[in-house]
Amino acid sequence: MAVQIVLAVLLLCLLAVLAVDGIPLALKWLSRIHIGRYPDRGIWNRQIVAVGRQWLRRTPSIPVTDQTRLIALDMLRGRYSKASIQHWQEAALILGLIEQMENVPSAEDALAVETRLAAYFRPDGGWREAPKLVDGAILAYALMKAPSFDAGKYRQAMDGVWEMIQNHLGEDGTVKYRNGMPDYRYVDTIGFICPFLVRYGLLYGRPECLELAVRQITEFERRGMLADSPVPFHAYSVKEGHLLGLQGWGRGIAWYAIGLMDAWKELPGDHPGKERLQQAILHVVPAVLKLQGSGGQWNWSATRPEARADSSATAVLSWFLLEASAIDSIAAECRAAAEAAAGYLMKVTRRSGVVDFSQGDTKDIGVYSVLFERLPFTQGFSIRLSARLARRTSS
Repeated sequence: MAVQIVLAVLLLCLLAVLAVDGIPLALKWLSRIHIGRYPDRGIWNRQIVAVGRQWLRRTPSIPVTDQTRLIALDMLRGRYSKASIQHWQEAALILGLIEQMENVPSAEDALAVETRLAAYFRPDGGWREAPKLVDGAILAYALMKAPSFDAGKYRQAMDGVWEMIQNHLGEDGTVKYRNGMPDYRYVDTIGFICPFLVRYGLLYGRPECLELAVRQITEFERRGMLADSPVPFHAYSVKEGHLLGLQGWGRGIAWYAIGLMDAWKELPGDHPGKERLQQAILHVVPAVLKLQGSGGQWNWSATRPEARADSSATAVLSWFLLEASAIDSIAAECRAAAEAAAGYLMKVTRRSGVVDFSQGDTKDIGVYSVLFERLPFTQGFSIRLSARLARRTSS
């Protein structure tokens, strides 16, 4: 009898593991039936916003590995996902819904943002769990843009993010991605910290934050790119000057684009860094335009036409170009490229409104995911793009 019980328990465990692995794969296959059948951008916008609102209430966990088998074991060990990855997923959703509400005020969208704000902060305005890594700065930036953000109430929390960034400051005056890798400067860090630094610095009277944001971007432009090519590498070595990882990693270009564009938009017109960042935009835009595929997409390895398309890079870079079209000298080509990219994103959006086929989380410098699935980060930037397109069409 005891043997039978043990066998029954083992069988149930096996069935549970198979279910955890198999059910998501089956649901994914079903969800891709009739993908991309949207007759116009208005319907597409409503669908992707509805998903963004739903995900902001309960954001899907993004796996840190590419394993699709025995993932129950990763979950039990606490190795399936990490808070740092979730921070930039939720930040993008918040930014997307905020921009959407600028077009179409919505009590539902406002409630989703306010609920997330309450989830991160205590009633006294302090963090429930303060970000410990630079990835958390983009979440702080998104929360600072929430309509009900109270600068006085949340001052201590935002000061804590600035202190965390200072704790990652290297001897060269730029910010490290991780303290355990003091010699490397990642392109990701630009997107994580620069928009926060500018908004925080302006809001709380810390001009040194603005200077750090501009320095982080311009140093990467100087040291993380080839002299004759404005396409960033994944990282560079401070001491040896080596360029590290892939030149033209799609989401790496996207991280650079986020930090550059949002910092430029946040800077006041009379700040000396404003013109410097605008020149950086004008420097990189031609390369971004040249790397766009014939279908409107950017690939995960953007310099290789035969590489697989990446929706996360496409959503960000199309939003970046649309924002760059505010500069008259490049307006027409940037707007046309963003329109083409929106068409591509519509084609890879499931009938549920989930934008599909985004590259998974990167494992290390030069070690990139081979999974292409849903990503809340992509959903958020697709909403940012869609909201901006609607606003420019109506203006």
